[in-house]
Amino acid sequence: MFWYQQPPRHGLKLIVSSSTWSHNTYEDGYSEAKFEVTRQNTDYSLMTIKNVTPQDEATYFCAANDH
Repeated sequence: MFWYQQPPRHGLKLIVSSSTWSHNTYEDGYSEAKFEVTRQNTDYSLMTIKNVTPQDEATYFCAANDH
């Protein structure tokens, strides 16, 4: 599962990738302290944005991968 952020008038930025068999992998500039991802099984993922500020304004997307 992949989580992306798209700020207004900007392209997609990958925040984190997660899988059921390994730890979440965060991209530079993003952390679990701000973007907490839980993955209970292969069909469910939840990202919680903590301490939201105006700089967090964006559209957020998740994407799944079958392998």
